[in-house]
Amino acid sequence: MSRQQSAPDLYQSTAHPCPYLPSETAANLLIDPKYPVSSALYDTLIRNGFRRNGALFYRPHCPACRQCQSARIRVKDFVMNRAFRRTWKRNQDVSMEIRTLGFREEHFALYRTYQALRHPGDSMDNPDPEKYQKFMTESGVDTFMMELRIGKRLLSVSVLDHVGNGLSAVYTFYDPAEARRSPGTFTILHQIELTRSVDYDNLYLGYWIEDCPKMSYKAQFAPVEIFDPISQTWSTPQ
Repeated sequence: MSRQQSAPDLYQSTAHPCPYLPSETAANLLIDPKYPVSSALYDTLIRNGFRRNGALFYRPHCPACRQCQSARIRVKDFVMNRAFRRTWKRNQDVSMEIRTLGFREEHFALYRTYQALRHPGDSMDNPDPEKYQKFMTESGVDTFMMELRIGKRLLSVSVLDHVGNGLSAVYTFYDPAEARRSPGTFTILHQIELTRSVDYDNLYLGYWIEDCPKMSYKAQFAPVEIFDPISQTWSTPQ
């Protein structure tokens, strides 16, 4: 009888133009897609800077750049500053609901609008519902969705994973027409409160890239910690 492999094989993707820093070349370190990732292994991966994209687990492993660093908020130490309090107050008419993971036409329509206006021409700007489902609703771990609504109207959707000591925000999209509400910031504030409510320590936000405005905003949510793959440690950026 053959025994299950004790640890997954790692592969490096082919080099490609970086979608965040145009002057750089990107590559990823990938977990063997055929290897079954358990909750315990996923917790180890997330604490070592890996992320999940559908059923794919990866970490940036670029030839000459180390700017992509996994970021997490220590939610029990987080205190809203004045700007965050204003955003929270501005959205007092918004309700939150937890939903099971799954494809919903309403979600897909909002996703298409978000991608077309916020990330036109990006690899994610694709009208194919099957590709959306492969990325957004395919998961072998403990995953759920968080909806924010203004009355019955959908404001934002987040895909979130449970990990050993926190929640991981896999992806969030929102109504770009509601820019005055700062829906991206407000959704993260709700994710922080949700993480606290289940007595977790951390909210994992994905990658922080100091020189990329699309990603640098994450440093606002102090105390945020950044993972250094060289030293294998989490620390607060100076």
